[in-house]
Amino acid sequence: MAGANVIGVDLGGTKILAGVIDADGHVLRTVEHPTPTDSQEELLDGLESAVRELLTADVAAVGFGIPSRIDPYTGIALGAVNIPLGDLAFCEVLAERLALPVGAENDASVAALAEFRLGAGRGSRDLVMLTLGTGVGGGVIINGQLFHGWSELGHIVIIEDGEPCQGACSGRGHVETYCSGHAADRLARRVLGPDATARDLVLQQHPALEEIGHHLGTAIGSLINVFGPQVVVIGGGFGISAGELLLGPARLAIMGEALEPGGRVRLALAELGTQAGLIGAGLMAFEALEAV
Repeated sequence: MAGANVIGVDLGGTKILAGVIDADGHVLRTVEHPTPTDSQEELLDGLESAVRELLTADVAAVGFGIPSRIDPYTGIALGAVNIPLGDLAFCEVLAERLALPVGAENDASVAALAEFRLGAGRGSRDLVMLTLGTGVGGGVIINGQLFHGWSELGHIVIIEDGEPCQGACSGRGHVETYCSGHAADRLARRVLGPDATARDLVLQQHPALEEIGHHLGTAIGSLINVFGPQVVVIGGGFGISAGELLLGPARLAIMGEALEPGGRVRLALAELGTQAGLIGAGLMAFEALEAV
C-alpha cells in the first residue's frame, strides 16, 4: 500500500512503547504505558489498547517486538522470562483482535534489524546486538539476514554455577544476571546503599560499573568467537545510559577473550537509542504487509 504507515510496538518488562512508523523508519508519534504483568490476557489487552490509541486510517499493519522465544516454524511465542506470555500464536491472536496484518519477532532481534538497516550497523554484513534493559536480549544478523532462532543471548552462561537468573529463568550465571538494569540496581544497593539504583551509578560515573562492563565484554568475546561479526551494538535503556562506562572495560575483556582478529571488532552504542526496538517492530510490520 503506497504511502502507508505502520505501528511498531516494543514490549518490555516494565513498559509498552508504541509508535507510528513511516516507510523510511521515522517515528511520527508515540505512546507509552506500563506493562500489565498480572496475566497473559491482561497483557494482550494492554497491547491492543496501546495500538488502538495510535490507530488511524493510514495505518496498514502492526509489528511487535516481544521479549519471548518465538518458534521460527510455527510462530508460537514459547515463553518469556519477565512477562506472562507463553504458548501463544501471537501474530494470529493480535491480527484477529486488530483486524490488520501483524508481524512479530523477539524484541532484541528487531532492535538488531533496525540498527543493521538504519543505525550503527549500516554498511556491515554481520552484526550482533545486546540490549541491556530490564533483562538482556540479543539479536544476530548473518550475511545481511536476521537470524530467526531464539536469540536468547542474555541467557548465555558466563559464570558456571553463578548467581541465579531472574524472572522465570531457572539458570545460573547468565549474562542477564550480571549485565541487566536489574543487576545494576543490585550493584548500586551494594556499593551506594539500600535506596540506590542503576541511575545513581551512571550519574556518579561510579567505578563499580567496570564490573558490569567486564562481564559484558566476556560475553561479547564469546559471541565474537561464534558469529564473527563486523560490529557489536549495545542498546537498551541501561546500556545506552551507561555508554562508555561499560564499553571501556568491555573492550579490555574482549581483547582477552576473542580470537584474532575478533579483538578488533567494532563495538558501538545503538544509534537509534531506545527507539531501536520500536523502529525494528515497525520493520516487522512492513514485512507482514508485504506478505499479504
